[in-house]
Amino acid sequence: MIDQIQNDMKNALKNGEKVKANTLRLLISNLKNKSIELGSELDDKQVLQVIQKASKQHKESIKMYKEGNRDDLAAQEESELAVIEHYLPSMMGEDELNTLIDTVIQEVGAESMADFGKVMPEVMKRGAGQVDGGMAQTLLKSKLS
Repeated sequence: MIDQIQNDMKNALKNGEKVKANTLRLLISNLKNKSIELGSELDDKQVLQVIQKASKQHKESIKMYKEGNRDDLAAQEESELAVIEHYLPSMMGEDELNTLIDTVIQEVGAESMADFGKVMPEVMKRGAGQVDGGMAQTLLKSKLS
C-alpha cells in the first residue's frame, strides 16, 4: 500500500497536482515516522491506522475552520481529505452499522448505558476500519438510553 501511495505522489508531481502531491508527501512522512517509532516495516493494518488518523485530523480541522468562519482553509482541508480518503476502505452505511450494533448488543446482553464499554469496543473491532466511531457512538447511545 505504501508503494501505491508513493507512486501516486510521483504521478501527482508529474501532473502538477500540488494539493495531491503535498498531501501524499505528508502522509508518506507520517507512515515513515510510525515505522521508525515501531522499529519495523508497517503492515497493511498499521498503514490503514495511520491513514485513518490523518483522516480524523482533517475532519477535526474542517470542523474547527468552519466554526471560525474560515471557509478558505476548510475548503483546502476538504480537498486534502478527499485525497486521503481514496486510500481508506469504504465506510459502513448507517443501516449496516445499526445491524452490527444490534448484533453486538444481543450477543453481549447489553441493556443500559452501563454496558456501553462492553459494546463499543466490539463494534469497532468487528467494523475494522469501516466504522465511523462518532456515528457508532451516537447510534449506540440512542439504543442504550
